[in-house]
Amino acid sequence: MAFENLSDKLSGVFKKLRSKGRLTESDVKTAMREVRLALLEADVNYKVAKDFTNTVAEKCIGANVMESLTAPQMVVKIVKEELTALMGSEHARLKTANKIPTIIMMCGLQGSGKTTHSAKLAKYLKAKGHRPLLAACDIYRPAAIEQLKVVGRAVDTPVFEMGIEKPEKIVKKAVAYARDYGHDYLIIDTAGRLHVDTELMDELKRITQAVEVDNILLVVDSMVGQDAVNIAKAFNDILEIDGIILTKLDGDTRGGSALSVKAVTGKPIMFAGMGEKLDQLDEFHPDRMASRILGMGDVLSLIERAETQLDEKKAEETARRLAENKFDMNDLLDQFHQIKKMGSLKSILSMMPGMEKQLRDVDIDDRQMLRIEAVITSMTKKERAKPDIINASRRKRIAAGAGVKVEDVNRLMKQYEQMKKMFKQMNSKGGKKKMMRGMNLPPNFGNFGF
Repeated sequence: MAFENLSDKLSGVFKKLRSKGRLTESDVKTAMREVRLALLEADVNYKVAKDFTNTVAEKCIGANVMESLTAPQMVVKIVKEELTALMGSEHARLKTANKIPTIIMMCGLQGSGKTTHSAKLAKYLKAKGHRPLLAACDIYRPAAIEQLKVVGRAVDTPVFEMGIEKPEKIVKKAVAYARDYGHDYLIIDTAGRLHVDTELMDELKRITQAVEVDNILLVVDSMVGQDAVNIAKAFNDILEIDGIILTKLDGDTRGGSALSVKAVTGKPIMFAGMGEKLDQLDEFHPDRMASRILGMGDVLSLIERAETQLDEKKAEETARRLAENKFDMNDLLDQFHQIKKMGSLKSILSMMPGMEKQLRDVDIDDRQMLRIEAVITSMTKKERAKPDIINASRRKRIAAGAGVKVEDVNRLMKQYEQMKKMFKQMNSKGGKKKMMRGMNLPPNFGNFGF
């Protein structure tokens, strides 16, 4: 995730403060100097970084924090509050029109991901019970309309298009079509340019003059660093945008744009693109992002992702089978399918408090899950239902079918037996208490080691 280096640097600063116990004004100023350097290294705007550390220092010194026995914890609390405020304090929501459709215009430079994120936004709205319609207004880029149709089909959302007709005419017809067919949201995919120019802005203005746009969302690639802030400012100065979709926040970016863009433009980040898949668009919650930056995890977002992606009936069925000690390879395969829906293993685990730093140097290869799936699907129905019958010759056949070594099959079977034993102990009388007292799991539990 973005902010990894920043998280490490901030953790180092707070570790030094904790070792001191009571703090002096000099301790706070030294710590804030290190925090400012960390923010600048993360590509945060210089003025934003300076104002941020000055505010934190003033609050720490002015609130008699240094006289407290828990001064280091109070400094962390103030830093978290100010980080949250820097990114917008609370989640900014889309404005809703008084009559359908609510119109959202997606804009941004060429290659920023407008078309893909138009589809992601459509999927997000569908999950909330809405009936979005996509409008193809990028009439210049080769195959842009076809690309929108492809991603539209992938998220089960219709696309309104009129070929290379003028965009302002297309949106007028699209609004009428949306009203006639009951689409409550219209998402306009506009053209981009390699840089902000008069021609691009004039076209976007003509669209806003043709129809009453409720939300102008700017799609910005976080990989471009401080340029993301400059791009946002340029668009906002001319168009008066309503919010920002910051893409690729799951990557190895320094993340400074997320910390700078609200302070520089005054406009909030509404959504964050957290992967390439069309369901990987998250609402941007400043308080949760601040928690992640400070290594406190993001359990609320993890719960929300689970609620939207996991099959509740299957989860209940698996829980019942676990309670009855009937867990088999079919159940294990179902669990892998459920986990895959939520994203990569590393992204899921990184949302748990304290896990982000521990996972930093751990190579979690999601292809391991594919290999495990290959092993299980190479088993017969009878073998999956009754793994105990899988003898040496069957293991050899399964390995050949999955394209792995027999040792890999043996390892999976061993892990399965350990899991089954653990579940049995948990379900036995007093089993949970025994587990709490410290059941010694194998060192590589959960790592199938392919």
